[in-house]
Amino acid sequence: MATIIPRWEWRTFGSDFKGADEKIMALEPSVKKSGEKYILSRNSNENCKIRDDLMDIKSPVNVNEDKLEQWYPTMKLEFPLSKEQVCELFTKYFKVDVPELADSYDYAAFVELCSQQKDLCVVDVKKVRYITKIDDTTVEVAETEFNGVPNRTICVEHIDPALVMSVVRKLGVQDLPNINYIRAMKDAVGF
Repeated sequence: MATIIPRWEWRTFGSDFKGADEKIMALEPSVKKSGEKYILSRNSNENCKIRDDLMDIKSPVNVNEDKLEQWYPTMKLEFPLSKEQVCELFTKYFKVDVPELADSYDYAAFVELCSQQKDLCVVDVKKVRYITKIDDTTVEVAETEFNGVPNRTICVEHIDPALVMSVVRKLGVQDLPNINYIRAMKDAVGF
């Protein structure tokens, strides 16, 4: 089994990227489209998303002096989810009270369960990502929608934080705030 090395990420959201988006698009990036559901919690900043019938969780593990964030993949679960798995998600990752649970949850039932909790919010996310490499970092521009609210983001990520910041400076966006998906989504949907 391959060793997982957490990646450092710099990301921002907005409409003016000081021409960095044009520089990235000039590199003829590959295009990926996806639709996901994120489960936001008032009590947690875990990155919990459902994509391709897989519950995928990344946890924030570090923030360095440049305010880069390091995220670690902590769990991948296939549907249906057992009662015990749902209980762990609610207590460990969502950090909310566990409601009365059935024995198992398929995708639709789990989304419905989460949408009924006052401290959780299910966000329908659509992404069109334009992905390329600059100096061995993964760089992207993405058009997103959070529950129908459009937004744009650019991102630089790699296992080496110094390399990430080098590319951020090369793109000229080092003065823009580092904003992760969870924070941007919570702002967009008023959660």
